[in-house]
Amino acid sequence: MSTLSIQLFGKFSVHADGQPLEGLDAFKVQELLSYLLVHRERPHTRESLAGLLWGETATDKSKKYLRQALWHLQSALEGRNGGGDAGGNDDGSLLSTGHDWVRFNADSAVWLDVAVFERAFARVQGKAGRDLDDETKRLVEAAAELYKGDLLEGWYQDWCLYDRERLQNMYLVMLDKLISYCEAHRDYEMGLLHGSIILRYDGARERTHRQLMHLLYMSGDRTAALRQYERCVAALRQELDVAPDRRTIALYQQIRLDQLEERALPPAEPDTTADTPAASLPDVLGRLQQLQLVMSDVQRRLQQDIKAVQQALKN
Repeated sequence: MSTLSIQLFGKFSVHADGQPLEGLDAFKVQELLSYLLVHRERPHTRESLAGLLWGETATDKSKKYLRQALWHLQSALEGRNGGGDAGGNDDGSLLSTGHDWVRFNADSAVWLDVAVFERAFARVQGKAGRDLDDETKRLVEAAAELYKGDLLEGWYQDWCLYDRERLQNMYLVMLDKLISYCEAHRDYEMGLLHGSIILRYDGARERTHRQLMHLLYMSGDRTAALRQYERCVAALRQELDVAPDRRTIALYQQIRLDQLEERALPPAEPDTTADTPAASLPDVLGRLQQLQLVMSDVQRRLQQDIKAVQQALKN
């Protein structure tokens, strides 16, 4: 039996022993296979598959089209298996089928990029990036390398758009964990690379801007850290029409005043929105100090604007 390799990140691709698998040229055959692979954890009724892929046609015709697509898919897989029954339940077959249902066979010998990616995400879900051991960090890096592009690029079906966003969010979470790991281990260059990738997908991701500001400052480039803040402000204004939150402003002021202290581990930023406890006196004083820094910066900028206007009037 040949080894089957399926890539769903980026462009749809199926290879057997390094060669493209023949018989999968029809788009609906590709979509059927892709849907079964992405949702491989459960069986699917033939009726639901027919409605999903051919919902605009009558029920009897959509079921006919499904039977035809399954036949083409099974024919391609039979050729790959050397004539075996791809529609049965024998080990090694890709599909398991019944009178009313179809599912991906979890026992089949198939390499699927999405499956490897999701297993890596499950391995680190709920773990802080700074707490990853070296082996798990390498696992996450390998999973991130599999993300050659968004799920099934160029496809715009509703189910695909939903799963594309789901997997993209998983990708960004894993990159975020890698940034925290790099920050904790002072691997600033690699952390900056991961952060730049995140911002390509979500330019207004404020947490990532803060991470990059800190990485740049700790790498010795305070000017670049301050410019990163300006990019954050611009992105938030353009995409969300909001100002940076107090954590971002406080970090900016610390960097501007050259008062950011190096730390062995990055601060934990909770991913959940827990109830905020009553502020203690030190908390209140700290916030007042942050407010004073912000007001000082606003006053400085206002004076610069006034001077600029006065100079323009003179000219």
